[in-house]
Amino acid sequence: MPTLSPTRADPAPAVSSAAPAASALESLLADVRRRSAEFERQRFISPDIIERLKQLGVYRALVPRRLGGEQRSAREFCELVETIAQADGSTGWVASFGMAVTYLAALPPATLRQIYADSPDVVFAGGIFPPQRAPRVAGGFEVSGRWAFASGCMGANLIGVGISPTDGEHSGLPRMAVMPRAQVTIEPTWEVMGLTGTGSHDLVVDRVVVPEDWTFVRGSRSLLDEPMFRYPTLSFAAQVLAVVGLGIARGAIEELRGLASGRISVTGAPRLADRPQVQIELARAEAQLRAARAFFYEAIDDAWDSLLRGDDVSPEQTSTLRLSATHAARVGAEVTRAVQMQTGMTGVYDRSPIARQVRDSLVLTQHAFLGDITYQNAGAMLFGQPALPGYL
Repeated sequence: MPTLSPTRADPAPAVSSAAPAASALESLLADVRRRSAEFERQRFISPDIIERLKQLGVYRALVPRRLGGEQRSAREFCELVETIAQADGSTGWVASFGMAVTYLAALPPATLRQIYADSPDVVFAGGIFPPQRAPRVAGGFEVSGRWAFASGCMGANLIGVGISPTDGEHSGLPRMAVMPRAQVTIEPTWEVMGLTGTGSHDLVVDRVVVPEDWTFVRGSRSLLDEPMFRYPTLSFAAQVLAVVGLGIARGAIEELRGLASGRISVTGAPRLADRPQVQIELARAEAQLRAARAFFYEAIDDAWDSLLRGDDVSPEQTSTLRLSATHAARVGAEVTRAVQMQTGMTGVYDRSPIARQVRDSLVLTQHAFLGDITYQNAGAMLFGQPALPGYL
């Protein structure tokens, strides 16, 4: 494992001013739009794009200043991911895993200092399920097995996998073992209809001994005290995925606006922009997306304000975070599909950005964090009843 070194007191800014940062982001987004078919074809985001995400500060955005990061807020990070997802859903999804430090925040502080000793731009990927039995041995846990859905693993330098210690631990949640990418084999198994560029392949580990202080119980409380590390962990994990759906939907709306203004129908019909039904549906999609987005960020702001006051995020606030995330993902997919319906045959070709956006948005809604169980739990809590374990 990396050598322990002192933490830095001051952050290393990603850019010297806001203008160059905005220019670099716009340049990246233009390239991502142009190359999205490349990512889909090869089933991962190209390494040079990952490097540019690092340069923009995506992977250091939530890292505490004392670890060399930028210590952004939950809202700021979600807005950044949303912007990237507008250009390409898979790239936004991989960028969303820039919240690695919050994912790993339950590790011992000394381990986190080792992880971020050399750079705050650590790229993490993980596969939790199914948790594999891991016997305790000299030096930690012996980890072997296969795990699915490791989004972004092709560009990661740190990997986590779910384990179930065989020494009788009963936390109710899986433990995650963290190790360098070099100790993991990635098997390309990501054959799916959408979000193909995320490279969510299988991870295979064979008898790697992971020290106990490089493991943590998923969802357990962090020992760090910055506001981001008192924010509900599982809720944020759902939010950074759901916001990708908001970005995809915005991208689809803008694609329709551009298409509708210039397209001449082969049948001689009016331009899309001149058709009353298309005008109605575009306005309806805009209203639905803005409403879902407002609910999403209102929930974040409410929880964040509590943290800034020194209060804990209440169970009711946490449930609202989960509910607004699932709602955002569902509305994002509905809006994207509604937009495609207005494009006729143009929107069914593989080369159409809207076709890819529809595929990506539908796959997003299948994620376990964004399922119908969210509505059941949120509804139970609205009636004053307890939620199921793992919801809060």
